[in-house]
Amino acid sequence: MIRFVTKTLGEICDDVGGIIRTGPFGTQLHQSDYSKEGTPVIMPQNIVDGKVSDEDIARIRDEDVNRLLNHRLQVGDIVYGRRGDIGRRALITKNEEGWLCGTGSLRISLGGTVIDPIFLYYYLGQSRVINLIYNNAIGATLPNLNTSIIRRIPITYPTMPDQCKIASILSAYDDLIENNQRRIRILDDMAQMLYREWFVKFCFPGHEKIKIADSELGPIPEGWEVVNLADIVEFIRGVEPGSSSYIDFPKDGYIAFLRVGDLGDRKSNIFVPYTLVNNKILNKTDIALSLDGTIGIVRLGLVGAYSAGIRKIVIKNSTKISWTYLYCLLRSDYIQEIIKANAKGTTIIHAGSATKKMIIGLPPIALLECFESNTAPLLKLVLNLADKINILRQTRDLLLPKLISGELDVSNIDIKVVEAA
Repeated sequence: MIRFVTKTLGEICDDVGGIIRTGPFGTQLHQSDYSKEGTPVIMPQNIVDGKVSDEDIARIRDEDVNRLLNHRLQVGDIVYGRRGDIGRRALITKNEEGWLCGTGSLRISLGGTVIDPIFLYYYLGQSRVINLIYNNAIGATLPNLNTSIIRRIPITYPTMPDQCKIASILSAYDDLIENNQRRIRILDDMAQMLYREWFVKFCFPGHEKIKIADSELGPIPEGWEVVNLADIVEFIRGVEPGSSSYIDFPKDGYIAFLRVGDLGDRKSNIFVPYTLVNNKILNKTDIALSLDGTIGIVRLGLVGAYSAGIRKIVIKNSTKISWTYLYCLLRSDYIQEIIKANAKGTTIIHAGSATKKMIIGLPPIALLECFESNTAPLLKLVLNLADKINILRQTRDLLLPKLISGELDVSNIDIKVVEAA
């Protein structure tokens, strides 16, 4: 039988001489200090689905690193975003060792003598712990997290060997999820490579027999039609049922609610009443596009109601355009540049006006059907892998509280334990 001890994070931190500290204030790290090269600085927006994303990450030079050594991260540290979506956290691995905890972030560094870092990472991911943090956050419009709130979180933990076993079981599910996500990215890239070859470089089957003609878009193959994408597809905007209607568990009469952040790898943990979504619902084969906040994300495989920052793309006339071509078109550099060029706003970016500016050279339907026959198997496999990821996540989330509470006893299980990567 597993034996448990309960202490607050602050008590554990003091016992082990650990660190619970916010990142540098704006007076210590200015916008002018950032550079294109140097040591990465982890801001809240870099924390994506429990990991650190280095896409568009800020960096600082060595001289600035040297004066901010107190904020340097170690393997096993946990970094929180302090503002907005304050439940997001990331476990620091060897890939991020030596990076800095940035402004707007908060660092937990407890070593590994009393609490296994991976166990703690999963413990803090329980819905009851996330709710506790939200309920104690400061500010109604934009919740803020501080060190006092983190220090008060109660942690109930077993012996170190049992912590490591629990961490290993849960990590195995995340490893499978990450492997499937990697396969999805490869399949997506394969479809996009074929799109570029056929419709950007014009090296489609039989292109040798087709002449290139002038158009308002520049040279395009003869027989292609210049159209406004909005004339052949609909961009259906989502709804805003209001945060007061959110609940964080499934319930009769409620549906999963997808926000822009859920178009990444994050799984939606918000549910809203069916009566408030006005039939703005995504099914697995629907194409979703973000045009507010983080703009230009294109996704398949999502199921649920969706927010006003997202558009569902619906084909008006299937004799004009095909599903796989539309998906690859929206992900193309050409359309992404149109979205960026029409983005407005400072605090929140809005690019809804871009839908009226998407003038394209549309290939004949016979060529699009040929493209579909080559890419549909790839994208259908993407959808199947997305289903597997959902099942893995559901299973992991069901196991999580049972393992951490001791309801499932791991003390007699012989399992290889993992260390922070």
